[in-house]
Amino acid sequence: MTVVAAALVSFHLSLITSTAQTAREEIRQNHWLAGSNYLDYDRQLPSFNYTKAPKGYVPFYFSHYGRHGSRWLIGKDDYQRVIRPMRKARQEGKLTREGQEVLRKLEIFNKTTEKRLGDLTTVGERQHHGIGRRIAQHFPEIFVKTKGVAIDARSTTVNRCILSMVAECEELMAANPTARIHNDVSDALQYYLNQGWQGIVKEQGDNSGDVRRQFADRHSHPERLLTVLFNDQQWARDSIQTKSFMRNLFEVAINMQSHDDAPYELTDLFTEDEIYDQWRISNAGWYVNYGAAPQTKGVMPFSQFNLLTNIIETADTCVRLGKTQATMRFGHEVCVLPLACLMELDSCGVQVENLDELDLHWQNYKIFPMGCNIQLIFYKPKKARDYKSGATGDILIKALLNEREASLPVPTTMYPYYRWDDVRAYWKKKLANFKAQ
Repeated sequence: MTVVAAALVSFHLSLITSTAQTAREEIRQNHWLAGSNYLDYDRQLPSFNYTKAPKGYVPFYFSHYGRHGSRWLIGKDDYQRVIRPMRKARQEGKLTREGQEVLRKLEIFNKTTEKRLGDLTTVGERQHHGIGRRIAQHFPEIFVKTKGVAIDARSTTVNRCILSMVAECEELMAANPTARIHNDVSDALQYYLNQGWQGIVKEQGDNSGDVRRQFADRHSHPERLLTVLFNDQQWARDSIQTKSFMRNLFEVAINMQSHDDAPYELTDLFTEDEIYDQWRISNAGWYVNYGAAPQTKGVMPFSQFNLLTNIIETADTCVRLGKTQATMRFGHEVCVLPLACLMELDSCGVQVENLDELDLHWQNYKIFPMGCNIQLIFYKPKKARDYKSGATGDILIKALLNEREASLPVPTTMYPYYRWDDVRAYWKKKLANFKAQ
């Protein structure tokens, strides 16, 4: 980033952070934020006071990558690894009265998870209906007023992503019955829609596990919780991996926000400090594995090399055509998070050497709640011109992260609008430099 660009980005971010609350304050007021990637999207919606486009410009192309909505926990053992040790404690008479009540609630809820692991919930479906409806409302020039607008929508092969795509497209079709929506789901698309970071880790050498474990160990304090659930602390220490048990129970509790009919509030088992510590552990883990963390040589965002390349190349084609249209992509948080860091949206790409200070500079819940999305809106002059000539210097772009206007890592005199040529050149150079290395 140039000095000028850095200064401009710093200025825009200072406007945001000068009156912003700390993560601890935000989580104290809304403990669901501590869910990190389990956060219900609708619990953090912005005010939608968008900046008016520069005079003479209209939106004509919409490019998007979005995560599926809220879901059941995904692992086959995510619920059982909490229930199993508590059942053992019950059999041996080691549960307190509250521990017995917690186990009773968990066993009842566990019945609803049968053959549902990873499935989209009604909360997740509703999130995407809302996102699709607002996309049409905020950019009617593209999605409402254009007869026969072409919308290319593609999803990974995972059911929750497909259903999320369907929910948004239903809203776009409702807003414009003439829209021509093409839906595509195929393994052939996985190389950019769901590219993982394993190759990056293998090439660079992976010390992320040690870094994450050491941080988690320092900030895990299950002692009080154990006294609430178990009547024999020595038995608990000898029979249960106490720190991982606390983490697993917290994940079950915090993901209750993914269910409309969740019958229990289990987060009240944790104190404010425990909730904050659990979030900090998650925040650091996601940062090291997917952010521009110096602990992993800052390379993890490049796992989305193919996705950003696809976004740029598809935009180049659509800009040259000059027709009003949209590209919708649906996938996972393990793509949205590193993509936002790779694009350097707002402070997503920040590098923090001391993980104990990470919570002051980088908060994962602002990047990848359930249903998180990155929207790029392209603007052209109202007056007609020959876009086939390849002259795209006056095309503008605005970025939205979870429907909030976001800064980009190049200079601009009209924030949050940027020249596409400038943004494109910055991203292309960044990708080329990484490939050359």
